[in-house]
Amino acid sequence: MTVETERLIIDRIRESDREDYFLNISHDRKVLETFICRYAETADEVDMSSYVSSDKMFAIRMKETGRLIGIILYFDEQDNSCEIGYGVGSRYWNRGYATEAVKSFIAYCFDEAGFDEVRASFFTGNDASRRVMEKCGMKFLRFSEKELEYMGVERDLTYYSIRKDCR
Repeated sequence: MTVETERLIIDRIRESDREDYFLNISHDRKVLETFICRYAETADEVDMSSYVSSDKMFAIRMKETGRLIGIILYFDEQDNSCEIGYGVGSRYWNRGYATEAVKSFIAYCFDEAGFDEVRASFFTGNDASRRVMEKCGMKFLRFSEKELEYMGVERDLTYYSIRKDCR
């Protein structure tokens, strides 16, 4: 799978992405506050094997350089729907990259993967992620109090969704 947008390429994660994944995801404490991932102190601690072998997790790359700036994935497939998750390195925040990636990934989920509904969630209070979902046409679905524990804190999640026939 390869999806190109104006500024990004979304494609398979490669073993050679280890350093960029480390810098932009697993070692970026700002990202770890909003995206569930195990913290790594060094790039050598990052095991890329599960990411490389996954057919549901993809790299978000700068088209200009080919470098990984984030990841996007789908999971929790049920009743012809899925949930997506995404994380973009904090040095790339507030530039529209997440919105650009999510919008194109939702289209991929509908047109290529064949889902009828796409859901996404964010830690309640993460207004940036809420805005990304809204810009992509997603609507509030539900609030879930203390749904999971992450980084030693019980987290509330807010879910949004979009249906294929409503985009």
